Amino acid sequence: MKAGLFPDLIVNGETVPHAVVAAEAQNHDAPAGKPGIAWRKAANAVAVRTLLLQEAHRQALTPEPAEVGPGRFETDEEALIRGLLETSVAVDAPTEEEVKAEWARDPSRFRSPPLWEVSHILCACDPRDKEAKEKALQRANVLSERLKVRPRDFVALAKTDSDCGSKSSGGALGQLGPGDTVPEFEKVLLDLDEGAITPEPVLSRHGYHIVRMDAVAKGQELPFEAAKRAITIAMEKAAWARSAHGYVQELAAAAQITGADLKPI
Repeated sequence: MKAGLFPDLIVNGETVPHAVVAAEAQNHDAPAGKPGIAWRKAANAVAVRTLLLQEAHRQALTPEPAEVGPGRFETDEEALIRGLLETSVAVDAPTEEEVKAEWARDPSRFRSPPLWEVSHILCACDPRDKEAKEKALQRANVLSERLKVRPRDFVALAKTDSDCGSKSSGGALGQLGPGDTVPEFEKVLLDLDEGAITPEPVLSRHGYHIVRMDAVAKGQELPFEAAKRAITIAMEKAAWARSAHGYVQELAAAAQITGADLKPI
């Protein structure tokens, strides 16, 4: 993407380097052949970040980076923005009546987590290794085509061809719930019917999987008391997001910005 094709981003007199917007543009999708859309999205995101940092500096806030993972901490900029929003955005907790009204709108939305009993055959590879990835996919495709003809061979093939330790039990992984496996694997489980085998190999960070859904226990509808805490948290998060958006809009309305319009794209 040629940065020179796009206007400079200037926020309250501060010119943001094109390289900063170009780097941010890598995080935004755009239709093929339309890099301008990714640039506009990136310019808006960077403009908002710049506005927030300017306000944090105006308020003389001190960054206090929080740990966001084992041994991983926020950057100073992330800590400043978080600190600004924590001090500037506040919402009231919803009342019990409001929470109950949200639950009553459609109680079927609130269920206990599902359980899946799953087996798989793994053709292991590092997806970043192109050659290994192609070889693993070839193996997986051969196994997948055989299972389309003889699905009852699943256990036998798992025992002889799977690269997972579960091969000793015919590929059985036992019961899994949400969060028990990597997201790309779990995504498949959400749509796989009981007794079904994935029609095509599924890629995860561990390689290609052929997955069989042995049994499904769908989550049960929760009574209000059991669902109340989760609903309260969700409502608080939604209210906070709306308030934070309003706060940013207020900063933008008082700012002078060129090179970004802060409109949804």
